[in-house]
Amino acid sequence: MELTFHSEEINFELENASKVEAWLKKVIKSENWILASVSYIFCSDAYLYKMNVEHLQHDTYTDVITFQYNEEFVEGDIFISVERTNDNAKSFGVTSSQELHRVMVHGLLHLMGYKDKAPADKKLMTEKENEYLELLKPILAIS
Repeated sequence: MELTFHSEEINFELENASKVEAWLKKVIKSENWILASVSYIFCSDAYLYKMNVEHLQHDTYTDVITFQYNEEFVEGDIFISVERTNDNAKSFGVTSSQELHRVMVHGLLHLMGYKDKAPADKKLMTEKENEYLELLKPILAIS
């Protein structure tokens, strides 16, 4: 029932937060899941790297880490490195907002059971990301 946005170690405010929240809730409904509680925590590269090492034993930088707390409902924390998404946006030739939205829905899809390690799983995850990013366009266009 609750979807929140926070930041750690950086000053960050999500643009169009209420529209993005409505979009994410629409994604959850489209997947036939029920929202319990999801917190998005926007942070620095250093903050997320430290979490990756401490919690997942991965000595690498990443753009998103998802912690799922419930398999029956959508409940968890999604940590996103704003620095990493900005760098990735430049590499992929998209806007920072577009890449941030992709990573946001990516983390949400993980909370709903989608995986991305095997090639077939990664392909499905990317297809779902693209499908739901298309849903966002008309929502952001509304004044």
